[in-house]
Amino acid sequence: MSMKIFITGATGFIGYAVAANLARMGHQVYGLARSAEKAQRLSAAEVMPVLGEMGEPETYLPAADPCQVLIHCAAEYSAHYMELDRRTVNALLRSARDHAQPRLFVYTSGCWVYGNTGLAAADESTPLKPPGMVAQRVETENIILAANGGRLRTVVIRPGCVYGGSGSLTASWFESAEKEGAARIVGDGNFRWTMVHLSDLAEGYRLVAELPFGGEVFNFTDRSRFTVLECAKAASVAATGADKVTTTSVQEAAKTLGPMAECLTLDQHIDSSKAVRLLGWQPRHGGFVDGAARYYGAWKAARSA
Repeated sequence: MSMKIFITGATGFIGYAVAANLARMGHQVYGLARSAEKAQRLSAAEVMPVLGEMGEPETYLPAADPCQVLIHCAAEYSAHYMELDRRTVNALLRSARDHAQPRLFVYTSGCWVYGNTGLAAADESTPLKPPGMVAQRVETENIILAANGGRLRTVVIRPGCVYGGSGSLTASWFESAEKEGAARIVGDGNFRWTMVHLSDLAEGYRLVAELPFGGEVFNFTDRSRFTVLECAKAASVAATGADKVTTTSVQEAAKTLGPMAECLTLDQHIDSSKAVRLLGWQPRHGGFVDGAARYYGAWKAARSA
């Protein structure tokens, strides 16, 4: 059954993939866009653009109010990121409560909230140990899950580090390899990110939107266990033909990246069997290393588009 779905961050890395996938599946998707240029890209994907600003709810709530599903994918990485994120969550939850029809609110969190897990696999029941950058996100998750009830269902999604397409975090490996002849990483790389391909993640959102779950948290990660060093070497080979990698200490990286530097050295093993069991989700991509040449080509194409 076709649903009306509103998405914040619909022109962003994750949000666009989610919006385009839901539109392909026949849903009426409305995506928040800041500019006419970005709105045009949504229109080309059969997503109806909503011109507005995340910090100005009055610009997008008229479009969100009639929708059955509200998906928050936006992330503005500025000094006011968490404040703006919370304000958007509160505005969308108010919209969901103020209308009599059944609603689903989906929030995009991330696996960084688990902190270092090492070799032991963490699932949705594992106690959280978030680094400072994402500590406030845990409180936001709790607000959202507490709102579940009656006609309102709420779901929190925790993706791993996303690869594919324009690349997100993995883009820096390709970019530094091209510019410097070696992929640059933070730390020695002898730790593992938990990862997921963009299209597999978008499919996870579709399943959450279409199935009748509420009050739940879902991890979305693939089954790969490559180290960051192995991933960076593969990126370097794809971009330059050689597996050269340059390492930067957390302390040095923090001078430009701030608290994100700590997150880039998290050693994680995150289990997604709950999504497989309850949603029927099956990641189709086996990890970054095996497809690094393809992902490099996609990154280059996206950069020149």
